[in-house]
Amino acid sequence: MRILRVAPWIYPDTKGGGDYHVHAMSRDQAAMGHDVTVLTTREDESLPRIEETHGYTIVRVSPGVTLLGNDVSPAVARYLWHADSDDFDVMHAHSHCYFVTNLAALKRRLGDIPLAITNHGLYSQNAPERLFSLYLKTLGRWTFNQADVVFCYTDVDKQRVRDLGVTSRIEVVSNGIDTERFTPEGPESDLIDAEGPVVLFVGRFAEGKRPWLAVEAFAEVLAEYPDAELYLCGDGALREELEAQVSELGIGEAVTFLGHVPYDEMPKVYRSGDVLVLPSRAEGVPRTVLEAMASGLGIVMSDLEQVAPTLGDRGHVVADGGGESFASTLTSSLGEWDREAETDDELEKTDGDTRDVGKYRWAETVERTTAALVSLVDA
Repeated sequence: MRILRVAPWIYPDTKGGGDYHVHAMSRDQAAMGHDVTVLTTREDESLPRIEETHGYTIVRVSPGVTLLGNDVSPAVARYLWHADSDDFDVMHAHSHCYFVTNLAALKRRLGDIPLAITNHGLYSQNAPERLFSLYLKTLGRWTFNQADVVFCYTDVDKQRVRDLGVTSRIEVVSNGIDTERFTPEGPESDLIDAEGPVVLFVGRFAEGKRPWLAVEAFAEVLAEYPDAELYLCGDGALREELEAQVSELGIGEAVTFLGHVPYDEMPKVYRSGDVLVLPSRAEGVPRTVLEAMASGLGIVMSDLEQVAPTLGDRGHVVADGGGESFASTLTSSLGEWDREAETDDELEKTDGDTRDVGKYRWAETVERTTAALVSLVDA
């Protein structure tokens, strides 16, 4: 099967859960014997336009103009215009939030290459929610309706897409992680040097991720746990604002910005932590939550209805999204999951919860996604 994968970015050019998903899916489908080409934009001019890597091909084109974190790329449009069924059997676009996926939908409308779209999260992390709600009811819905199949991570997200008026076939395929790498057992990270409890924030410093809530809550946690430390893994446009916030709160000695951490290092980073905090206003089913759970961490997160059912006994949901509630929930979570205070019964429960994450195996995500793409080609 000849797959044209369309995505605004790809790992390791850029770091993020969706970017890694695109890379890992392409790598593993290539290993299965499929011919995979990824069409993406080139943020760094030093990167090659065409690259063979991990068994698949990357075609990087000019990003054009960037609006609200979205590349409006005429070069992507030109590439898709010239692509036809003699070149590719199926297109697979990642996230309806991006202009490149709108273009893939237009290509499907005008051409004969079947299209799949993976919904990595219904709302944008960059655009204002009110503006994006309007988009979903118009161009976003149209984009979904051009797809021959839409992949959603959960039944909740499937229903949310249906509620928009989308009539395309929808397949629920869970997001997955490498459950052999992300485990509680194994070495910890040299990047983390802490005597007390460790809180982790893992993600882009973007508006929708609301990392300032993690910092604000952590400042309150220090009253109960003065030896606690916060490590922020990631980077983005809000970094300077976050650094200023840390300085204004006077908690600089307890907060460390790790920047982008190599993916291979992340299993060690998770094992070095106690609680992951996720204050996002919108997500799909983020790999960070699954990876942290598989590594034995507690989770404190905002009330994301499609994610909450995955938490089991390992997580706490903050209903109102306010900093004060995050602080109190985070404080109680650190007490609950304090590793030095765990009893044998609690350790047994932790192991059980970790095993439950096994249903989110990345290999199954790839297998089920590929089977659906094959069904489009054979239709």
